[in-house]
Amino acid sequence: MRLSRYFMPTLKETPAEAQIASHRLMLRAGMIRQSSAGIYSWLPLGFRVLKKIERIVREEQDAIGCQEMLMPTIQPADLWRESDRYDDYGPEMLRIRDRHDREMLYGPTNEEQITDIFRGAVRSYRDLPQLLYHIQWKFRDEVRPRFGVMRGREFLMKDAYSFDLDRAGAQRSYNKMFVSYLRTFERMGLKAIPMRAESGPIGGDMSHEFVILANTGESEIACHRDFLDMGWALSDIDLDGDLQPIVDAYTAKYAATDEERDPETERALGDDLVTARGIEVGHIFYFGTKYSKAMGAAVNGPDGEDITVEMGSYGIGVSRLVGAVIEACHDDAGIVWPVPVAPFQVGLLNLKPDDPACTAACEDLYATLNGNGVEALYDDRPERAGVKFADMDLIGVPWQVIVGPRGLQQGVVEVKDRGTGERGEQSIESALAMLTG
Repeated sequence: MRLSRYFMPTLKETPAEAQIASHRLMLRAGMIRQSSAGIYSWLPLGFRVLKKIERIVREEQDAIGCQEMLMPTIQPADLWRESDRYDDYGPEMLRIRDRHDREMLYGPTNEEQITDIFRGAVRSYRDLPQLLYHIQWKFRDEVRPRFGVMRGREFLMKDAYSFDLDRAGAQRSYNKMFVSYLRTFERMGLKAIPMRAESGPIGGDMSHEFVILANTGESEIACHRDFLDMGWALSDIDLDGDLQPIVDAYTAKYAATDEERDPETERALGDDLVTARGIEVGHIFYFGTKYSKAMGAAVNGPDGEDITVEMGSYGIGVSRLVGAVIEACHDDAGIVWPVPVAPFQVGLLNLKPDDPACTAACEDLYATLNGNGVEALYDDRPERAGVKFADMDLIGVPWQVIVGPRGLQQGVVEVKDRGTGERGEQSIESALAMLTG
């Protein structure tokens, strides 16, 4: 993509309404623009990151055999009355009436909808287990939406649902999701600590939040110090095998969100206790028959008797993750994207577009990078070098290739690692080999 043609309306000044780093940087980098309180348009740069995160989430759900579908944003109120949640959910639910005066709602979550789909389609125990998910926009009418996409009213979410014959099967589904979440966040360059958490309006008796540590986190968490050094590489495990030992290894040590903290345990930990601010990026729940019993979701068992299915739900805030990654990965100059979720891998800076040699070299580099599948953002604008450096640091592209007439005379370009700040001169061939290898 040529920056001269790219819609990326950056801002020099920090907007007054932006209170945290991710909100400030997303506005300044031209990733989002507010439509109304807590509702945002995703501009091209932000949308690219959103799709990168969505792709990783989708690939890891597919890897555990979870099947993608798509449910509507608008749901009938009658479904929620069956589960007794319509009146209990509170003012965060946006309730509406259609032209026929039917009560509807903009879905904040999909337990009722998926249970209705399941009960109308599955009748035999032989069809279990089932793991289903979708990635869809949700709406929760927060009384005070703030922090940009971190706590907006409209948000993109992956929610998955499991259906099993008994508690043992439900535990296996829960374990699959637990490990899938560890892998998902690790691929994004995040260390998301699984923490014992309350279930809230979803319900159930087993629940974990996945929390990344950040100074601007919404809540205070506590965990054992070992979590800070624990390895998170789980790419080579058998996802169809027994995952309980892995789950046990990640839950054996103390880690709890603010509502679940245990003062007695924390006193016993002494110097091994770490308290910090945390950002929730995922939440998994086992709630047994809470919805299936209320809504009549049962299958015919081996003995011919009906069995009410055991269920769980599993959420990842896809749009929220964009902000969470920035909170964990930024510096004074701007965003520092981990490579897997970066909007572009390489920023190519032409320091003198009116110099034929510079432009020819940049065109060749740009074509070669694109030809090798490297996503490059080519700054071909007739701007001062300082503006180009500042913009490229602001948007956080992992690698910068800086082309100027003085370097070209010596057959070199400058390569900068945005993450470390290290920069050095390399031949064009060497730079290309590193970036395309």
